[in-house]
Amino acid sequence: MSGTETPRGPVDSPRGPVDSPRGPVDSSRIPRYAGPATYARLPRLDEVGRADIAVVGVPFDSGVSYRPGARFGGNAIREASRLLRPYNPAQDASPFALAQVADAGDIAANPFDIHEAVETVEAAADELLGTGARLMTLGGDHTIALPLLRSVAKKHGPVALLHFDAHLDTWDTYFGAEYTHGTPFRRAVEEGILDTEALSHVGTRGPLYGKQDLTDDEKMGFGIVTSADIYRRGADEVADQLRQRIGDRPLYISIDIDCLDPAHAPGTGTPEAGGMTSRELLEILRGLASRNLVSADVVEVAPAYDHAEITAVAASHTAYELTTIMSRQIAQEKITQAEITQAEKDKAAQ
Repeated sequence: MSGTETPRGPVDSPRGPVDSPRGPVDSSRIPRYAGPATYARLPRLDEVGRADIAVVGVPFDSGVSYRPGARFGGNAIREASRLLRPYNPAQDASPFALAQVADAGDIAANPFDIHEAVETVEAAADELLGTGARLMTLGGDHTIALPLLRSVAKKHGPVALLHFDAHLDTWDTYFGAEYTHGTPFRRAVEEGILDTEALSHVGTRGPLYGKQDLTDDEKMGFGIVTSADIYRRGADEVADQLRQRIGDRPLYISIDIDCLDPAHAPGTGTPEAGGMTSRELLEILRGLASRNLVSADVVEVAPAYDHAEITAVAASHTAYELTTIMSRQIAQEKITQAEITQAEKDKAAQ
């Protein structure tokens, strides 16, 4: 026995599955704690040859301003993801049956030269996106969002952005450095790779350097949904607001795990009190399932400050919801294309 399975789950079409991707290791045959820790126990990219969604790690944290350690975040998320199962009842989908999802390993970036590291991440993302895959990136610190957005924008043009974070990450520089985990989205706006009609921070809170931070952020085009807004208004209303802001634009979602309260994500670099619960985050993401999600990242998991894998478990489930959204969309696109192709064949045969 190979110990692998190819699960078949529901597809949003009466025609059923459009292909038969290779799925995770079968946990009824091989215990979850055994074997290599790929994300969700999925096959490696080199084992399947191609992927609709490539899960890739970026073990880099040279852009942090406080606690280091997010370079170990990707592997911590992979370890915590051993408990994920093939069927997602919240979205009524089996994501690993709807699309080929594979673990593409890590992008090895220079930890001593941040400019070179940014270029390396961008080039690697270009290569993966060039195969037709969407990216589910596991960080790493938030610096990596900039090269990822550069790469995605080459394919889709300026994209809508939902940025889940305790912090704005639109500051200009730290100690004169333009590339840090607090500056990626200012750089992205400056470079014209974001659609400034569809930008939102979600989950922000805590003290700022001054009121000018908010003024500058608003000038860049960002809307803000604070963690207090989520508490008062609820996940459904917030998700509806975000859907309206995004429209049908290509969407990139970037999630700093510190958008969660330290009770739900203690293992992160810059924790702030008063954050979202993991339940609120997951519900908001599920409410975005109808949007055109082209790639995403989950960053700033620092396992040295975690305990009982609380943060890594939250991050693994967050990536699972994002992967499910992308898988459902990919399956529907394949069905639509198959129907168009068949209609063209029928017309030609007449």
